[in-house]
Amino acid sequence: MPFSKLGAKLTEAYDLGEPCLQRDATWHYGAPILAFRNHQPMESAMFKGSFVALVTLFRNGQVDEKGYQEFVNWQIEQGTNGLVPMGTTGESPTLSHDEDMRVVKLCIEAAGGRVPVIAGTGSNSTTECIELSQSAKQAGADAVLIVTGYYNKPTQEGLYQHYKAVNDAVDIPIIVYNIPGRTGVDISVETMARIASLANVVGCKESTAAADRVSKQRARIGTGFCQLSGEDAAVLGLLGMGGHGCISVTANVAPALCSAMHKAWQDGEHEAAREIQDRLMPLHEALFAETSPAPIKFAASLLGYGDGSVRLPLVEPGAATKERVAQAMRGLGLIA
Repeated sequence: MPFSKLGAKLTEAYDLGEPCLQRDATWHYGAPILAFRNHQPMESAMFKGSFVALVTLFRNGQVDEKGYQEFVNWQIEQGTNGLVPMGTTGESPTLSHDEDMRVVKLCIEAAGGRVPVIAGTGSNSTTECIELSQSAKQAGADAVLIVTGYYNKPTQEGLYQHYKAVNDAVDIPIIVYNIPGRTGVDISVETMARIASLANVVGCKESTAAADRVSKQRARIGTGFCQLSGEDAAVLGLLGMGGHGCISVTANVAPALCSAMHKAWQDGEHEAAREIQDRLMPLHEALFAETSPAPIKFAASLLGYGDGSVRLPLVEPGAATKERVAQAMRGLGLIA
């Protein structure tokens, strides 16, 4: 069937409005992928590719400022597409506010505008979240990553009002972080659509590993809404459903491989992307054998970044986990 006729039939059947018929339409399983008037094209998403959920490096119990900036520079040199300081992987719950903002500033300074910096500013206190987000904006962050209210378990209306309050108070792009396994609350597709209507909300980090979540949100919100995976092991599923990238733990120690996987996917080399993901899977699994970020901080220490320590109530991983991490890294040629 000619492209224009198929577009007309889809329009009539699904009330999608007039399709934007492009000269170089992409075909998949015999049907063209259409860009409709009420949706932005996928390429317009603000962030895509491999973003690293940065660990915060310690030496003798304190932030290793020099080592941290060297680590950020190495990440960029290895092909990482963006940096996310002070998320859960950065141990934000156990750093003071002063330390938190200092780490964000160190990251922005070291990045020097080469890649975007998305600062973690989430809190289960909306007032505190606003303050952290204002500080991140003043420091020069490109966006903020805001987790749902943890422990106090807000309702869906409470979640919307939380993000609305931050949106109204701080003029900076917002990535919504949905991770029910850690927070005890899941943002429904309907609520995500409401939140996405806020002026500064540009995307989400999905750590639900729900296979259908991306497609449902694309249908409700549009393809330009940036959807990033928070699960290294499930990232290809998210990309296959139309997601845009990953905020990765594994990229702390395998940035080149993670970046190459996303580049392959973006270039349509899907089998190459799967081969890289297959190689990475033992490392993905090892890094979550115990509570993150303890395993990934140990892994970073094997590369000479930080001393591997975490702050209480977290503790360093056990001997079996350390060996499992080291074996996975050896298998990828990351260490001898």
